[in-house]
Amino acid sequence: MRYSSIPSAQSVILHCKAKGVKDIVISPGSRNAPLTIGFTEDPYFKCYSIVDERCAAFFALGLAQNTGKGVAVVCTSGSALLNYYPAIAEAFYSDIPLLVISADRPSYRIDIGDGQTIRQANVFKNHIGYQANLKQDVLHATATVQKYGKALLSTKESPETQQNSINNYNGAELQKAIDYALEERSPVHINVPFEEPLYNTQGQVSVFPSIKEEEDPVIETCSRLDDFAAIWNSASKKMILVGVNKPSVVEQQFLDELAEDESVIVFTETTSNIHHPSFFNSIDSILAPIEKLENKEELFKALQPDVLLTFGGLVVSKKIKQFLRTYKPKHHWHIDGKKAYDTFFSLSHHFKVDTNTFFNAFLDKTNYKESSYYEYWSKVKLSYEQKREAYLETIPFSDMLAFSKILPNIPDGYQVHLSNSSTVRYAQLFPLKSALKVYCNRGTSGIDGSTSTAVGSSIYAKKPTVLITGDLSFLYDSNALWNNYIKPNFRVIVINNSGGGIFRILPGQEETENYKTYFETTHNLDISNLCKMYSIDYKLAEDDEMLEKQLENFYEESDGPKLLEVKTPRIINNKILLSYFDFIS
Repeated sequence: MRYSSIPSAQSVILHCKAKGVKDIVISPGSRNAPLTIGFTEDPYFKCYSIVDERCAAFFALGLAQNTGKGVAVVCTSGSALLNYYPAIAEAFYSDIPLLVISADRPSYRIDIGDGQTIRQANVFKNHIGYQANLKQDVLHATATVQKYGKALLSTKESPETQQNSINNYNGAELQKAIDYALEERSPVHINVPFEEPLYNTQGQVSVFPSIKEEEDPVIETCSRLDDFAAIWNSASKKMILVGVNKPSVVEQQFLDELAEDESVIVFTETTSNIHHPSFFNSIDSILAPIEKLENKEELFKALQPDVLLTFGGLVVSKKIKQFLRTYKPKHHWHIDGKKAYDTFFSLSHHFKVDTNTFFNAFLDKTNYKESSYYEYWSKVKLSYEQKREAYLETIPFSDMLAFSKILPNIPDGYQVHLSNSSTVRYAQLFPLKSALKVYCNRGTSGIDGSTSTAVGSSIYAKKPTVLITGDLSFLYDSNALWNNYIKPNFRVIVINNSGGGIFRILPGQEETENYKTYFETTHNLDISNLCKMYSIDYKLAEDDEMLEKQLENFYEESDGPKLLEVKTPRIINNKILLSYFDFIS
């Protein structure tokens, strides 16, 4: 086994190994050669080579999203690092432990006109949990340091003594950064300056860091629950709103108990990954029709909760946000071990514990309250469900009809990745099987890395993965297919409505060339050519009958990944969706 001869590179590898950071996603470069050599030469690490840094970072994000473990990305100096930013922002808002390790030029080579050199230190400061800017070694390339970087050298200590201090400093920073990523579920940035030569190796390590073992996590407990239980027990209208959750996080026994209380309604989303027949899984199908009624004020006040209890990550539905900001609850409590967003401008308490800990302690103190709250809104729910089925019988082939066919056909146990924009919103209109595990990058809600994330997440998935995405999202991240890690059971369904169809739904839509060019960004690109380039089995559906036929064997075992392109008519999709809410009103 070979090690880089540069001490700081050795420190990075040794700390990652000691902390159990096993998956390393590397983008090629020369400045990061000391790190690449160290990681790839050690059989402990599982390394991946992905050229496009933006795709690499989202691939790593998918790995961490699926496993819950820290994953590192490694890149060279310069603009390569900046391509990580979209995934870093997603990790920051979605609480995902992403370790960003960047090779840098020495400080004396920055801002003097050298190539592939930018100001890398603290470059992600607004969206990073911890920034570790390591010090440059002085026992490596000492003659060069003496010639160009005299300010780095001590006049009071020998180079050996100074290097020992550098080793200690770097080790402490690495410890803080990696611990923060793993304990706080956050992205961190580790920036490592290297002087040439970069490729020299040795057979033994020359750095022996003192690495502290992880302390047992402090188990948070709930306090003052009696006061909150008294408020809960006296309230006749209690709403629970669930955002993004990893699959199988919340214990079903707590969900079943909540479902028994007739003063409680539980709003879930496709990304919530919790299920119960009594829960409301299509929020907009409740709210959108009310907006169109003459007595909407009366109905919204009837829905307005006394207590709003939230848990999980960010919420997709814009309508529920608008509703709760206008018809605010008397009390809004949020459950999360890390943070609580005041999304509805009414947050009154943050229970800083995990969801199961809270419900385990809280539900024992609660009583069922006699109320018509659930009964009334469950009738509304049943009505829209019946009308939805009737509406689907009347509409032509379109985005909405395609989703009504695609979602029920996904086999049990599949990992489902949804891209943002229209895809996740259409999925919200339909119930999904409880046996599916749903993921979506809702931290920043961008379309930029959905495919890369799905590919990364599929690596350790025990069951196959299907990505459902729009055409713009898929084309935007097409370099996600440029790697050797796409499994044969990976499936992609692209809903191609020839542009950004969501802009035809939003206010301001108009039939002009400017609108088509600068908002909807219409196109006639041929997705089959991408599939041919990457050896992906391509299928096409352009109507209802073709779609049903293609879905019959789409999920069967195969020697390689498959992609199904579903072409829908651009002009009518928005009209069909908006008419749906009229129909169920």
